[in-house]
Amino acid sequence: MTTAIHGLVAAARAGDPAVIARLPSGWAVMGQRQVLRGYCLLLPDPVVPDLNALDGAARDRFLSDLGRLGQAVLEATQALRINYAIFGNLEPALHAHVHPRFADEPAQLRTQNPWAYDWSLAPAFSVETYGDLRNAIRERLGT
Repeated sequence: MTTAIHGLVAAARAGDPAVIARLPSGWAVMGQRQVLRGYCLLLPDPVVPDLNALDGAARDRFLSDLGRLGQAVLEATQALRINYAIFGNLEPALHAHVHPRFADEPAQLRTQNPWAYDWSLAPAFSVETYGDLRNAIRERLGT
């Protein structure tokens, strides 16, 4: 089965400018829509169906990389906290979302799930707008 996650991994391998870094478990990439500034994903390489499809060592690597990525985003954005999400319902391939959360979010959305935002209104990732932030996250990852 080919999913959008397979496409994102293929793009990362080909040098997509949204790539933050190649990590031991896969790819850290900026989200295609920056609904929250610094939103990014961790994509396993190779792609697997879900977290439980990884053996113990690979699962530990993925979750460790997820924590490292979240810490780098926290530091680069000066967010209040990071929300992490792994679903796989819409795209049945493992991927993890890293959402920085900020004090200046609209009051009615501040405590909501990030999917409460209107993603169609969120700015698309571009190097011109988000390249410096991508680079700051990369630097904090030490890659």
